[in-house]
Amino acid sequence: MIDAIAWKFQTGSQWVHLPEKYGNWRGVYNRLRTWAIDGTWERVLTVLVAQADADEDLNWTVSMDSTIVRAHQHAAGARKKGHQLANRQTTPSAGHAAD
Repeated sequence: MIDAIAWKFQTGSQWVHLPEKYGNWRGVYNRLRTWAIDGTWERVLTVLVAQADADEDLNWTVSMDSTIVRAHQHAAGARKKGHQLANRQTTPSAGHAAD
């Protein structure tokens, strides 16, 4: 189960493409969700961090691949939905008189 979950997140693939050797993708996905909801992952992380700390082997290195990081559409200058005036009438400027 752990290998199946790791495979999914390492590859970034969709659940439906999980290799058959890991079993049915729905079962793996449901187990992942169950463990996330019931706090299993938090307990696992707590134990692993405690063991690494006790062994003085705790070194956090974070790496981010920018090819998969996307800005939200509003961060890229997209128009926001909301209060927009539709079909606004244009009024002639006072400086331009009709001849």
